[in-house]
Amino acid sequence: MKVKAALSSDDLARACADAMWKEDDASQGLGMEIVRVKAGEAVLTMTIQPHMVNGQRIAHGGFIFLLADSAFAFACNSRNERTVAAQCNISFIRPGKLGDRLVATAREISRSGRSGIYDVRVTVDDTAIAELRGHSRTTGGAWVPATDADAKLK
Repeated sequence: MKVKAALSSDDLARACADAMWKEDDASQGLGMEIVRVKAGEAVLTMTIQPHMVNGQRIAHGGFIFLLADSAFAFACNSRNERTVAAQCNISFIRPGKLGDRLVATAREISRSGRSGIYDVRVTVDDTAIAELRGHSRTTGGAWVPATDADAKLK
Protein backbone atom coordinates (compact mmCIF):
# COMPACT_ATOMS: atom_id res chain seq x y z
CA MET A 1 0.00 0.00 0.00
CA LYS A 2 1.35 3.40 -1.02
CA VAL A 3 0.98 6.16 1.59
CA LYS A 4 0.73 9.80 0.46
CA ALA A 5 3.14 12.17 2.15
CA ALA A 6 1.56 15.07 3.96
CA LEU A 7 1.87 18.48 2.37
CA SER A 8 3.76 21.03 4.40
CA SER A 9 1.59 23.88 5.66
CA ASP A 10 3.24 26.23 3.15
CA ASP A 11 2.71 23.79 0.24
CA LEU A 12 -0.94 23.48 1.24
CA ALA A 13 -1.20 27.28 1.33
CA ARG A 14 0.22 27.48 -2.20
CA ALA A 15 -2.19 24.78 -3.44
CA CYS A 16 -5.10 26.76 -1.95
CA ALA A 17 -3.85 29.96 -3.60
CA ASP A 18 -3.57 28.22 -6.97
CA ALA A 19 -7.16 26.95 -6.66
CA MET A 20 -8.45 30.40 -5.64
CA TRP A 21 -6.49 32.20 -8.36
CA LYS A 22 -8.16 30.13 -11.08
CA GLU A 23 -11.51 31.63 -10.07
CA ASP A 24 -10.39 35.16 -9.11
CA ASP A 25 -11.28 37.26 -12.13
CA ALA A 26 -11.18 40.51 -10.11
CA SER A 27 -7.57 40.19 -8.90
CA GLN A 28 -6.36 38.91 -12.26
CA GLY A 29 -8.28 41.60 -14.16
CA LEU A 30 -6.57 44.34 -12.16
CA GLY A 31 -3.14 42.94 -12.93
CA MET A 32 -2.39 41.66 -9.43
CA GLU A 33 0.35 39.10 -8.96
CA ILE A 34 0.87 36.66 -6.12
CA VAL A 35 4.44 37.03 -4.89
CA ARG A 36 4.30 34.64 -1.94
CA VAL A 37 1.77 32.61 0.02
CA LYS A 38 2.47 30.75 3.24
CA ALA A 39 0.22 29.51 6.01
CA GLY A 40 -1.48 32.63 7.36
CA GLU A 41 0.44 34.99 5.07
CA ALA A 42 0.25 36.38 1.55
CA VAL A 43 2.05 39.02 -0.51
CA LEU A 44 0.42 40.44 -3.65
CA THR A 45 1.46 43.27 -5.95
CA MET A 46 -0.33 45.61 -8.34
CA THR A 47 0.87 48.54 -10.45
CA ILE A 48 -1.30 51.67 -10.52
CA GLN A 49 -2.57 52.07 -14.09
CA PRO A 50 -4.15 55.20 -15.66
CA HIS A 51 -7.71 53.91 -15.06
CA MET A 52 -6.92 53.59 -11.31
CA VAL A 53 -6.26 57.28 -10.58
CA ASN A 54 -8.92 59.74 -9.44
CA GLY A 55 -9.54 63.41 -10.20
CA GLN A 56 -6.63 64.40 -7.99
CA ARG A 57 -4.39 62.16 -10.15
CA ILE A 58 -3.58 59.86 -7.22
CA ALA A 59 -4.50 56.22 -6.80
CA HIS A 60 -8.19 55.84 -6.04
CA GLY A 61 -8.54 54.42 -2.53
CA GLY A 62 -10.87 51.72 -3.80
CA PHE A 63 -8.06 50.14 -5.82
CA ILE A 64 -5.70 50.23 -2.85
CA PHE A 65 -8.44 48.57 -0.79
CA LEU A 66 -8.96 45.94 -3.50
CA LEU A 67 -5.30 44.95 -3.39
CA ALA A 68 -5.26 44.80 0.42
CA ASP A 69 -8.51 42.80 0.43
CA SER A 70 -7.11 40.30 -2.07
CA ALA A 71 -3.96 39.79 0.02
CA PHE A 72 -6.22 39.33 3.06
CA ALA A 73 -8.26 36.75 1.15
CA PHE A 74 -5.24 34.69 0.13
CA ALA A 75 -3.85 34.77 3.68
CA CYS A 76 -7.09 33.74 5.38
CA ASN A 77 -7.82 30.98 2.86
CA SER A 78 -4.30 29.52 3.14
CA ARG A 79 -5.29 26.74 5.56
CA ASN A 80 -7.69 25.01 3.15
CA GLU A 81 -10.85 26.31 4.77
CA ARG A 82 -13.07 28.49 2.59
CA THR A 83 -13.14 31.86 4.29
CA VAL A 84 -14.68 35.26 3.57
CA ALA A 85 -14.27 38.76 4.94
CA ALA A 86 -16.70 39.66 7.72
CA GLN A 87 -15.39 43.19 8.22
CA CYS A 88 -12.49 45.35 7.07
CA ASN A 89 -11.18 48.73 8.09
CA ILE A 90 -8.55 50.61 6.11
CA SER A 91 -6.49 53.66 6.97
CA PHE A 92 -4.84 55.56 4.13
CA ILE A 93 -1.47 57.00 5.16
CA ARG A 94 0.01 58.39 1.95
CA PRO A 95 -1.24 58.57 -1.63
CA GLY A 96 -0.30 56.07 -4.29
CA LYS A 97 0.66 57.48 -7.67
CA LEU A 98 0.35 56.49 -11.29
CA GLY A 99 2.98 53.85 -12.05
CA ASP A 100 3.58 52.90 -8.39
CA ARG A 101 4.06 49.20 -7.74
CA LEU A 102 1.99 48.53 -4.63
CA VAL A 103 2.92 45.60 -2.39
CA ALA A 104 0.30 44.25 0.02
CA THR A 105 1.60 42.02 2.80
CA ALA A 106 -1.04 40.18 4.81
CA ARG A 107 -0.38 38.30 8.03
CA GLU A 108 -2.54 36.37 10.42
CA ILE A 109 -2.89 37.95 13.86
CA SER A 110 -5.42 35.59 15.43
CA ARG A 111 -7.43 32.55 14.42
CA SER A 112 -9.96 30.90 16.71
CA GLY A 113 -12.88 28.71 15.74
CA ARG A 114 -14.43 30.14 12.59
CA SER A 115 -13.04 33.67 13.10
CA GLY A 116 -9.72 35.28 12.25
CA ILE A 117 -8.03 38.66 12.33
CA TYR A 118 -5.48 39.73 9.69
CA ASP A 119 -3.38 42.84 9.20
CA VAL A 120 -2.39 44.01 5.73
CA ARG A 121 0.21 46.66 5.04
CA VAL A 122 0.30 48.24 1.58
CA THR A 123 3.64 49.76 0.65
CA VAL A 124 5.42 51.54 -2.19
CA ASP A 125 9.20 51.11 -2.07
CA ASP A 126 8.95 49.91 1.56
CA THR A 127 6.99 53.03 2.59
CA ALA A 128 3.55 52.30 4.06
CA ILE A 129 0.67 53.95 2.22
CA ALA A 130 -2.23 52.03 3.83
CA GLU A 131 -3.04 49.63 6.66
CA LEU A 132 -6.04 47.28 6.60
CA ARG A 133 -7.37 45.15 9.44
CA GLY A 134 -9.66 42.36 8.28
CA HIS A 135 -11.89 40.02 10.24
CA SER A 136 -12.61 36.70 8.57
CA ARG A 137 -15.20 33.96 8.94
CA THR A 138 -14.91 30.41 7.60
CA THR A 139 -17.91 29.26 5.59
CA GLY A 140 -17.24 25.53 5.23
CA GLY A 141 -15.62 23.60 2.44
CA ALA A 142 -12.07 23.24 1.23
CA TRP A 143 -10.03 24.55 -1.71
CA VAL A 144 -8.13 21.33 -2.32
CA PRO A 145 -9.19 17.77 -1.54
CA ALA A 146 -8.11 16.79 1.94
CA THR A 147 -6.33 13.51 2.66
CA ASP A 148 -5.71 11.86 5.97
CA ALA A 149 -2.16 13.19 5.77
CA ASP A 150 -3.39 16.76 5.18
CA ALA A 151 -5.75 16.53 8.15
CA LYS A 152 -2.72 16.19 10.41
CA LEU A 153 -1.75 19.76 9.53
CA LYS A 154 -4.70 21.21 11.45
